[in-house]
Amino acid sequence: MKRRVITERTIRDAARSGKALEIGPDDLVTPAARDAASALGVALNAQGPAPAPPAPPAPPASFVVALGSDHGGFRLKESLKTAIKELGLEHNDVGCPGTEAVDYPIYAAHVADLVASGGARFGIMVDGAGIGSAMVANKIAGVRAALCYDLTTARNAREHNDANVLTLGGGLIGERLAADIAQVFLTTPFGGDRHARRVAMINALDTRRT
Repeated sequence: MKRRVITERTIRDAARSGKALEIGPDDLVTPAARDAASALGVALNAQGPAPAPPAPPAPPASFVVALGSDHGGFRLKESLKTAIKELGLEHNDVGCPGTEAVDYPIYAAHVADLVASGGARFGIMVDGAGIGSAMVANKIAGVRAALCYDLTTARNAREHNDANVLTLGGGLIGERLAADIAQVFLTTPFGGDRHARRVAMINALDTRRT
């Protein structure tokens, strides 16, 4: 069964219909969704036993997330490690190591290179606004980086564009929203079909030279 991500929007829809939500053992309920359920009185009914936590000794690259930031995104980057761990994934932190000023292109390129080389399935890069890092990552062939600022853009980036690097603005969003965005990005499958043709057109531009 396809794993669902239960978001705050899912809870609000359930509240409007007056229905409880049936939660499968593999479904992911974001922290914001749990808060909304408590506030709106929506029951979350668990189905079946909770799955045993995965514990692979050395997960393959498809389960690794390359994680990086500059000084402006350092604290948000550190907070995202919990969200990644809750999904049963591993992260490879390429830096930066603290809040001392650094140049974001260095770390954005590290994240993008890991994804392009197959060393990580996805990448997440955080700088002050997320814009510059997206520009850097998209210079690397094979990378499709998307700046996301809410759950809709995160879902669209994966479903429509098969994005493999997520960039975030550490000065623009809080830790809770960033965690929810990352969880949606990392768990939403590519839609394929007509979108696959368009992604192929994007990938073809990697070889274009002026």
